[in-house]
Amino acid sequence: MESLQRQEHGASVKPERRPRVRKNVTAAIAEDICAERYPSGSTLPRENDLCEMYGVSRTVIRESLKVLESKGLVRGKPRIGTTVCDRDDWNILDQDVLEWMGPYIADFDILGSILEARRTIEPAAAEYAAERATAREIADLENAWERMRDSGDDPEGFTEADVTFHKLLLSASHNQVFRRLSSAMHAGLKYALHASNVAADSRDEAIAVHGELVEALRLRDRDAARACAHRMLDLAARDLAVERRLDKGRKTNPETPRSAVSRR
Repeated sequence: MESLQRQEHGASVKPERRPRVRKNVTAAIAEDICAERYPSGSTLPRENDLCEMYGVSRTVIRESLKVLESKGLVRGKPRIGTTVCDRDDWNILDQDVLEWMGPYIADFDILGSILEARRTIEPAAAEYAAERATAREIADLENAWERMRDSGDDPEGFTEADVTFHKLLLSASHNQVFRRLSSAMHAGLKYALHASNVAADSRDEAIAVHGELVEALRLRDRDAARACAHRMLDLAARDLAVERRLDKGRKTNPETPRSAVSRR
């Protein structure tokens, strides 16, 4: 059976795939929104048309639209249909939303926004942690640092340990707001750290400064802890700038694989 065509603003566009699982249908619609095939303010095709596009029932389509609405991407309006929301309304720290953004994430400048938030929060959290962290919390941070140090050529393992380190640091501040922010920022932090870790020439500097921060906490040196946090963020800013240049190069020459421009 030939692929059914998608109607978009009067133009016929063949869907790239016809997923039959609700999660995949949700992701397919979301990715089209992120790619601006359905720009902000536009109305999605009718339910029946979406059913034809993806080869699923109206129940599946309705469930998918409910998921997208819960994450701020769309809004259902009586007698109008389902409208794509402005990007400012999206839950950009949601793990699913970040995954749906995928190759378009640089266009949203989320990584830069996360870095700005970290610059505001993490130095203060490090200073508080130097005063308030328990011996157990410092040991947990050291364990996360050791996992970073021993990750070898595994950027995914390094990133997981790095994310754990920063979550533990915010928790060790014993500031309830910082702890809540840690949970809210988890998904975005993972993407931000992964981007900087992949773009960096070497992880040695990051490993060294994370180790120095653990030592500052052990010595209860608030000034040193804050200084270490600032240095970590300076490294992240530098690596993010590299990632942006690489991303620009990939867009200029899309046939160049990521592995050819990434240095680890």
